[in-house]
Amino acid sequence: MPRFALLIEYDGLPFHGWQRQAGGQPSVQAAIEAALGRLEPGPHTIAAAGRTDAGVHATGQVAHCDMARDWDPFRLSEALNFHLKPAPVAILRAVRVADDFHARFSATERRYLFRLQARRAPVTHDRGRVWQILNPLDVAAMREGAAHLIGSHDFTTFRSTLCQAKSPVKTLDEISIATAPVPGGTEYRFSLRARSFLHNQVRSIIGTLERVGAGGWDPADVKAALEARDRAACGPVCPPQGLYLTGVGYPVDPFAA
Repeated sequence: MPRFALLIEYDGLPFHGWQRQAGGQPSVQAAIEAALGRLEPGPHTIAAAGRTDAGVHATGQVAHCDMARDWDPFRLSEALNFHLKPAPVAILRAVRVADDFHARFSATERRYLFRLQARRAPVTHDRGRVWQILNPLDVAAMREGAAHLIGSHDFTTFRSTLCQAKSPVKTLDEISIATAPVPGGTEYRFSLRARSFLHNQVRSIIGTLERVGAGGWDPADVKAALEARDRAACGPVCPPQGLYLTGVGYPVDPFAA
């Protein structure tokens, strides 16, 4: 059966996350599998690089599917986009890949972006797509705090109690923080990169760094929280709507050609 990799973009607001739900609640996976069923009758199961939570968005999710027909990749993406309407899900590209390609297990890194806006006026156009706070943050302090998290650590403090990963040890390759002006305030853009992340790790880190930027925590408190290896030492977990899965790395990029 020919295998295809799909590069996927979606708005996470209407969905209960990526993963198909036992209770039938809407999910991104179920929407794409239903569209595949319109092209080739029968059950379809796709695997993704990351199982994003409810309300989390993606601009560069990757999944793979097996088809009975050897579709032209462009026609496959066009047909899927037609059948996905009106769901806010888009197949940006489809490419033929080797049978041993796996969207999750072949991946060598995941990249996330978190958007946080500080302004007094309510967010309008970006509602549901950023985390809004009212007061500006100290970027230098947040960068100092974030530096303690770079590298390989036991991230138990920043891990959901529901996390099913076998080990809390992860290697965080990057946390960078950029700013951009928005009407009436500032947007803070946190970019994180690692081979893989624990459940709620990114949102736990961002919530903690926001406390540093707001002055509630000292940058050194981030190091102390990490070394505590205790979930109770974590700062607040930030809401999901500012989080985006922006890219997935592979030994050979299937979408490079």
